[in-house]
Amino acid sequence: MEHPENDKEYQGLTVNAGIEQPATVNPYLANRKRVHRHHFTPGEYVEGIVKGNVTVLGQAVTLVESLLPEHQAVAQEVIEKCLPYSGNSVRIGISGVPGAGKSTSIDVFGLHELEKGGKLAVLAIDPSSERSKGSILGDKTRMEKLSVHPNAFIRPSPSAGSLGGVARKTRETITLCEAAGFNKIFVETVGVGQSETAVHSMVDFFLLIQLAGTGDELQGIKRGIMEMADAIVINKCDGSNIEKAQLAASHFRNALHLFPLPDSGWMPKVFTYSGFYGLGIKEIWDMIDEYVRFVKENGYFEYRRNEQAKYWMYETINEHLRDSFYQNETIATLLAQTENDVLMHRYTPFVAAKKLLDTYYELLK
Repeated sequence: MEHPENDKEYQGLTVNAGIEQPATVNPYLANRKRVHRHHFTPGEYVEGIVKGNVTVLGQAVTLVESLLPEHQAVAQEVIEKCLPYSGNSVRIGISGVPGAGKSTSIDVFGLHELEKGGKLAVLAIDPSSERSKGSILGDKTRMEKLSVHPNAFIRPSPSAGSLGGVARKTRETITLCEAAGFNKIFVETVGVGQSETAVHSMVDFFLLIQLAGTGDELQGIKRGIMEMADAIVINKCDGSNIEKAQLAASHFRNALHLFPLPDSGWMPKVFTYSGFYGLGIKEIWDMIDEYVRFVKENGYFEYRRNEQAKYWMYETINEHLRDSFYQNETIATLLAQTENDVLMHRYTPFVAAKKLLDTYYELLK
């Protein structure tokens, strides 16, 4: 490369060519044999899942999460064929403020359940970066014992900025896990926020993990989320924090008494425990088992499952209609112009929306 600085005009100034830079790609990678993943037919996926093959299950979940139309077509066929084998589990949603110890608690909760027998699947929704769109997916590192247990399946999923989309895919993943013989399903949420409503609409029991000694405990979790909880548990009840945890538990019990009784007829319970030391775990599980027996006897368990199925049917309709509208080429072309008309005050937002919708309906005729 010629450098103008080396011209005679600039005597005394010389720019060296520099050191040759190494390749950005490891040259040894070119010599490695590429392992081509075998693509199963829908029938082979279903056969592998029903037999409890976690490798096939993992690949099927990847198909469910894929945005490619051809993958979605296969995934939906697999889910449909797995439906007769699903529904035989207890689905538990686990939420709490960031740092409350959700992953550590799931580790000890899960091991306690696996000691009784059965299989456990953990579906963890991991927050994605709004800038890079990437996720750490590090939940497995905080579930040291569960991640190596032969009867446990841990699947972190990136939220990718769309909690609704992830929630729908998580519900479909639950169907696959149940077909694979997992009789306990944990769904861990991103944290306190919008995802709780979506997770609540796909689980049988909603557990809220809270901390003591962080200031105003009741400020940490708002009424809407507390009303969804079937139980609230205060973590890190150990050492010098025992008194604070017990005090926080009494505050939550008093607050819950102010809320109307849930439709299930179950009065939410409040417990303290230590996920790190494994204290109070048995009491929490005994309470969950009691809740499941209670709602199965009064018919609420089946009623809630039916309501959730209807909810997701309508959510899917809404999602498809929205996608159909925005992916329409004519609408995509008109959107920028109509948006500009609104900004120039030629139309109100409502009139502009109606004009776009009327155009869309005309195109459907």
